[in-house]
Amino acid sequence: MSINDTYDVCVIGSGAGAGPVIYELSKAGYKVIVLEKGPWYRTKDFSKDEMVATRRSVYTPNLKDEPQVIEDLNDQGEWEAKSTYETGRDFWNGNCVGGSTNFMSGYFSRLKPVDFKLLSTYGEIPGANIADWPITYDDLEPYYEKVERLVGISGKVVPHKFMSPRSTPDYPYPPLAENIVSSWIDQAAAQLNIQTIPLPRAILSQKKDDRKACYYSNFCGSYGCSSDAKGSSRVALIHDALKTGNCSVIPNAKVYHLETNGKFQLQRAWYYNADGQKQSIRAKIFVVAAQAVETSRLLLMSKNKEFPNGLANNNGQVGKNLIFSGGGVGAGDFYYDELDPKLAKQLAKPGVFVNRTIQAFYELTNPETGQKMKGGTVDFLFEHANPVSKAIREKWDDEGHLRWGKPLKQHLHNYFTNIRKLKFEIFVDWLPTDNCFVGLSNKVKDKWGDPVAKIRIGNHPHDLKVAEIIADKSKQILSKMGAHNIYASISGAPPNNLQAGGCRFGTDPKTSVLNAQCQAHEVDNLFITDGSFMPTGGSVTYTWTIYANSFRVADLIKKQLKL
Repeated sequence: MSINDTYDVCVIGSGAGAGPVIYELSKAGYKVIVLEKGPWYRTKDFSKDEMVATRRSVYTPNLKDEPQVIEDLNDQGEWEAKSTYETGRDFWNGNCVGGSTNFMSGYFSRLKPVDFKLLSTYGEIPGANIADWPITYDDLEPYYEKVERLVGISGKVVPHKFMSPRSTPDYPYPPLAENIVSSWIDQAAAQLNIQTIPLPRAILSQKKDDRKACYYSNFCGSYGCSSDAKGSSRVALIHDALKTGNCSVIPNAKVYHLETNGKFQLQRAWYYNADGQKQSIRAKIFVVAAQAVETSRLLLMSKNKEFPNGLANNNGQVGKNLIFSGGGVGAGDFYYDELDPKLAKQLAKPGVFVNRTIQAFYELTNPETGQKMKGGTVDFLFEHANPVSKAIREKWDDEGHLRWGKPLKQHLHNYFTNIRKLKFEIFVDWLPTDNCFVGLSNKVKDKWGDPVAKIRIGNHPHDLKVAEIIADKSKQILSKMGAHNIYASISGAPPNNLQAGGCRFGTDPKTSVLNAQCQAHEVDNLFITDGSFMPTGGSVTYTWTIYANSFRVADLIKKQLKL
């Protein structure tokens, strides 16, 4: 489709929050233009190159060109802001067509009905800005099912205490191949009276249309998929949108200002093209899905007479109540030379997945009050196969001494040939607080001269308390399995790939940026469909919910365009 002066819909971003809108509106015959800040990589561009995928800023911006500012508490209890260019702390995610969905591990779990009413179910927690959602699980369930079919989710539904209600009996694709360790987890957990369930994955176990099935490369998370089995927005949705002839994608288009018409409506998106020239796009409706931090940043930069504090921000709520996924990690080691050779060979088999999760801890008893409180999820996985990263982590011994020379070589040989590390990841609610938000830096600018995002990262101590309880239970499972060197690390440091909030939706325009339709209270042709809308994040990864909600909002936009 050629570049027109005016489109029905302009979508800013192309990840999980954007893909469903792009797909649905293009399929419905509307003219859609997509502005993506990053480049447009095709499947042929992805390889299993550790230096490209995880050791260099190839799929993410160079921090010299596009830093951010992170504000943390220092040892004196004071907030200290530092540029990521100075620290090397990279807070970007996949910056390309399809966004970070190109590089996700595809761990997909639905939210549960209780996640939509956290405040009314468990009550207030001092210091936390908890709010119920303005929609219910039932509103989103049909769209969860739609994601299963269109994006492609493989798995097996097993009933359990905290199972999310479903309109279909099972996933559309059978489970992916599993390592023998999955059965060991099941057996150990059962001995502790803990139920495990298969973990659904947004990775195809069977061919779907033009997409091939997973070929078990042993390098999945952080890597682009060479078979298109991974359910990225790029291959699962945008590819089909392009086939309609109604969709155009402009890569390397950094949007820096959203222009209103003087009547509280958007009329134009201004962006820098690949040559650094200023360009603009007109549209009837604008959808922002640039991921939570950058979405808030864009709105805050889009100031004018109508919105002196930033677009849709006359109530001062844009950027507030940023959330991440709380929790932590843990692990234990299994030694091949302690196992029957046949079992050792099965354990060492590369590529096949663990795919085990525990949601039996989704509700816990508060040990201090005896009252029920929200818990979390545990996902099991192997240590990533990246050899360089694995070797670097082993250069220090248990006493903090540097290994080098022959002892280092001997240790690495043993580590790579005799040990397999089984990890677990814990997901709990990151409670929204006044000390976790996005603003604009008044000192640091990007290569275009625009103020970069300033991200204050403060967590609530309740998050850590919940995660510690679950970590103890998880370590018991590894111990029952016979693992060595078992540990857990619970931290208030957020995972940069699981971000939400900043433009929460709600019914009160004084305390929320968006209404229940993810439409800005103050700008009726602006919708926000990435994780920014979420008032709370639940105790699972966000991607499936972002996909589902974007499909829901796409239906609402279609209705508005018909008016």
